[in-house]
Amino acid sequence: MKEGIHPDYHPVVFVDGGADFEMVSRSTLKSDQTRVIDGVEHYVIRVDISSASHPFFTGKQRLLDTAGRVEKFNRKYRKRAKR
Repeated sequence: MKEGIHPDYHPVVFVDGGADFEMVSRSTLKSDQTRVIDGVEHYVIRVDISSASHPFFTGKQRLLDTAGRVEKFNRKYRKRAKR
């Protein structure tokens, strides 16, 4: 690897407070907060959504009625076309 062209790579812990979920990883992100895990200082990165809280991964995803939307669109603009 060439020296001086790569960003700093740090240990981080991603924290999803809504799901009470933490994931230890490495990243170029930094923060003001740090936490010591297994004797290593990690930057704490707070996230709003993670795999533990995203509706797709938790099975709580709602499916949209796309057929109903198309029918509603057609009814709405069919009236205007008849004028």
